[in-house]
Order: sequence, then structure tokens, then C-alpha cells
Amino acid sequence: MKSTQLSFISQGTRCVGTLLQPEYESNPPIILMAQGFGMIRDAGLPTFAERFAKEGYAVFYFDYRGFGDSEGQPRHWVSPKRHIEDWQAALAFIQTLPNMNTQRIALWGYSFSGGHAIQTAAKHPNIEAVVLQAPHVSGLSSLTGVPLAKLLKLSMAGIADLVAGTLGKSVYRPIVGHEDDVAAMTAFDAWDGYMSQLPANANWENKVRARIFLEISMYNPIFNAHRLAMPVCVIAGARDSIIPETAIRKATQKMPNVEYTVLDSNHFELCTGQVFEQNVALQIQFLKEKFPVSAKLKVVA
Repeated sequence: MKSTQLSFISQGTRCVGTLLQPEYESNPPIILMAQGFGMIRDAGLPTFAERFAKEGYAVFYFDYRGFGDSEGQPRHWVSPKRHIEDWQAALAFIQTLPNMNTQRIALWGYSFSGGHAIQTAAKHPNIEAVVLQAPHVSGLSSLTGVPLAKLLKLSMAGIADLVAGTLGKSVYRPIVGHEDDVAAMTAFDAWDGYMSQLPANANWENKVRARIFLEISMYNPIFNAHRLAMPVCVIAGARDSIIPETAIRKATQKMPNVEYTVLDSNHFELCTGQVFEQNVALQIQFLKEKFPVSAKLKVVA
């Protein structure tokens, strides 16, 4: 397969992504991918993208503004609004690519980006298929396991970041930590799971602008789940300590054309080892059935 680094513009800022092209398909459909909370594209995504490319799909996966190889200041700014703007810009960009079936596009999201994929698909009903892996669907459900004292500390940091922003500065808190740390993710399996996805010498820092802790409770893609009329594959982990399986199940019940599978996994095991093999096999089976490499053209609005 051929791998090419490409860039596109989102809100005036240069973002960087990787395009994988399958070896034997001359006009392949495209899968658009991005990572979750505070992650970079080189963490976990290449493993999935390479499997999809081997099946004949082109895949484009990108870094959000302020992360990885993409430009943008301040750095490490997790924001649903900004991320969805980047998804929209990436979607517009891949429709300009040569030698691709740019009228046939699927979206792939994991964790926080699963929510963004829901929001993007809801705005573009001609997206042909969506794959959601342990998706963020409800802000309050994602905060369920966080102790109140820790929530208050994170909220205070968020207020401090808003104030600092008026002076052109930022206040940061860790993305992931251990159970006693004040960080975005501190479940018992969060540290090892999150770090397992990062490649050696990754262009990544364990910090995020603290204002996200004031926003996340209000980010509820579940409210748009009913608008996803296209085929949707949702895969969740029965032991997920980051995004409760019950919340994901509730969102799938609003999707009119969904295939829902629960694996014996936590939030991160979906990306490694034998669980990954089960997971990616299910996704490929779904794509072959609902988003086949050879199919009639379909215009993306």
C-alpha cells in the first residue's frame, strides 16, 4: 500500500493527515478517521487503517489543530467545536483527492472522536457508513465515575484557563493519570491502556487545556444519534471504565440502522491483542457488507 502525508486547512490553520491507498484498487472509496481525547493520529490509528487498506479501502486519518504534526496555537486544546470543524474540513478535503471514489465516504471514530463522527454524519446524510468504537455519547455518563472532589478541582482549573485565555495564556491539566491524580482520565486501567497506544518517541504531551472540563458535560452526541440513517457499526467494551457500555447501548437504540456488538474488553483493549483481532474483524465484515469497495456512486452533501 502507498502512504502519503497530506495537509489541509481548517479555520485558517494547516492540519496534517496520512493517506493510505490500497495496492490493487484504482478508484477506492474512502474511510475518514481521527483519534480520541488528546490523542495523535500515529497512536493506534495506523493499525486499523492498514487493515482497511488491505481490504481495498483508501483511508485518511488526521491530527486535530494543536496536536501531533498539525499546526495551531494554543497547543493541546481539546474542544468538541474545534474538533468537529476539523472533521468538516477533512471531509471537504478528501472530496478533492484524485484517483479516489470521493462520492463514497465512511466515517470512523473512537472514544471522543466517536462523538465527533456522530455529529459529522448527522450533518451529512449521504455519508455511506459509520464505524463507532467505544464512542463518547453523553457528557454526564462519561463523568459518572469521577469523584466529586476531583470534578471540582478540574472545574476550577477550567475557570482558571478561561481567565488565563483573556491574557493569551493557558492552564493545563494532565490527560491521563493514576487513580489519585487530578487528570481527565484516572480509572484504574486508564494509564496503562492509554499509554499502550502511543508509539515510541510520539509527538505528544500529557496535558490538555483545562477549559474542556467545563465543556464536556454539555457534549451529548446522543441527541443526534437518531439522525444517522446510514448503516452504523458500534462496538463497545463490556468492562469499559471510561465510557459506560450502558450509555453507548442507549445511544444505539436511537440509531435506525445499527449493528451493535459488546466485546469482553475495557476501553483500550479494543486496540490490542486478541480483542483487537475480534474487533477489527467485525469492522471489516461490516464494511464489506454495508460499504463494499465496489458499489454505485453516492454523492456526499
